[in-house]
Amino acid sequence: MSRFQLNLATLCLAFVVITLGAFVRLSDAGLGCPDWPGCYGHLDVPTAQADVARANERFAHRPVEAPKAWKEMIHRYAAGTLGLLILAMALAALRRSDNPHQQRALPWVLVALVIFQALLGMWTVTLLLKPLIVTGHLLGGMATFALLGWCLYRQGNLFSGWRARSVGTLRVAAGVALALLVGQIFLGAWTSTNYAALACPDFPTCQTYWWPPTDYPAAFTLWHGLGINYEYGILDSIPRATIHWTHRLGAVLIVAVLVALAGLLFRQGVFERRWRGMGLTLLAALALQVGLGISTVVFHLPLPVAVAHNGGAALLLLTLVAINHAAWRARDHV
Repeated sequence: MSRFQLNLATLCLAFVVITLGAFVRLSDAGLGCPDWPGCYGHLDVPTAQADVARANERFAHRPVEAPKAWKEMIHRYAAGTLGLLILAMALAALRRSDNPHQQRALPWVLVALVIFQALLGMWTVTLLLKPLIVTGHLLGGMATFALLGWCLYRQGNLFSGWRARSVGTLRVAAGVALALLVGQIFLGAWTSTNYAALACPDFPTCQTYWWPPTDYPAAFTLWHGLGINYEYGILDSIPRATIHWTHRLGAVLIVAVLVALAGLLFRQGVFERRWRGMGLTLLAALALQVGLGISTVVFHLPLPVAVAHNGGAALLLLTLVAINHAAWRARDHV
């Protein structure tokens, strides 16, 4: 397997891990295994009657629920495999290569990030789904995915020779769009980890209001202390609605910014037709994500749609990483 193929396989697995993590969280299986890294003291889920009895005695506060436990363990197995593939990428980067675009430092940054992700995964369980930790875990997964994408684009030299008019403007616009998308992903994660996805069960209004009552201090208090079980959330209805409503407002801003960026890419297509394809890809990813977000509310959080909404965020992020990479590789049109 070539280094490019290894990078591509790792990127695909990272997407699987992100969607599995969303599935675990949204199906309320985040504490399916109350210990870490095993499950009720096992490397798999205890199924024998004697093992289940011992597990229930040891973890009396959370008896064995095999379906939830298997969801959590499959996610852990996939995440562990992803860590091994990233380590393989880092070790491969130590060997000499004739490819001038071979990444040497970034794979080791990814190794460090994966180790921190493992710690966040442990704290997710031991701190009982603390929203700040779970949100950080989700953002770490997205960061891993984005950096793997950047590494792939660089490794494959995928945007070599592109030209653009006013490259500096394009780079700034792409960078601002990426930064705003990261903020919106945080708001989406904060909505999910505080169980606020259905706090506004109607659309486009929220609890029949065009601007609902809000409580921003309570909604965005990041630290509530230790020893609290955050499963199913601890916030009242108004703070949850505030979180959800803010996520919607962020979506409006993101749509406006990304449509403007797509327009800029179309204008660049006068000089380099490939920019138009990039703009169309951005609009398609945006339309998919907006449609999934609206469907999540209108159909009252169906699990497949909610999981797909997380996957859509990852694909939109990867698209913006590609645009930023292309912008920084582009040369001024003369």
